[in-house]
Amino acid sequence: MADKVEKNKVVEIHYTLRLADGSIEDTTEGEAPLPYLHGVGGIIPGLEKALEGRSIGDRFQVTVEPAEGYGEYDEELSESIPLNAFPEGTELTEGEEIFVELDDGTTTQGIIERIDKNDVLINYNHPLAGETLTFDVEVVDVRDATQEELEHGHAHDPYAEEDEDDEEWEDDDEEWEDDDDFEEWEDDDEWEEDDLEDDLGEDNGKKA
Repeated sequence: MADKVEKNKVVEIHYTLRLADGSIEDTTEGEAPLPYLHGVGGIIPGLEKALEGRSIGDRFQVTVEPAEGYGEYDEELSESIPLNAFPEGTELTEGEEIFVELDDGTTTQGIIERIDKNDVLINYNHPLAGETLTFDVEVVDVRDATQEELEHGHAHDPYAEEDEDDEEWEDDDEEWEDDDDFEEWEDDDEWEEDDLEDDLGEDNGKKA
């Protein structure tokens, strides 16, 4: 049925994401719902599994453990980089996101955890790694994906000013990429995709 959530359906959801302490990490309240393509890993596994078989109008709450969210926090996913390795004039601020070029020429995303006299400590864990996540979800719409959406591997956002049809789809943070030195972590959508599919996307990158 067209109104059931299943693979290759485009689903629109409203959600509120809370952390274990009850604080709200993200929400679509007061905004457009989040569209995503179901069954292709566009949002975190635990949320996608909870949406399977749901219908338009369904409201539910699901708690997602780290293993089915953004993974466990890994102390080894940190790297100390000499300050002189950064181009002159590069502005570095603790707590900010940064893209780092790896030896193979690819880039990966991390957070500046600490700046010392001669080195910068970069943490490559997703910001929500190790967190237990609770989602309050409402299924707003379910429809068949277009052929173009299936080919691109993501839903085209009807609420965006312009669709990124021919560009690699980005989460608010671009896709985090795996490499020989770091294990792949899950999930957009995009640490945050402006909404969940990038905050909740797998790396693969994924704001569910």
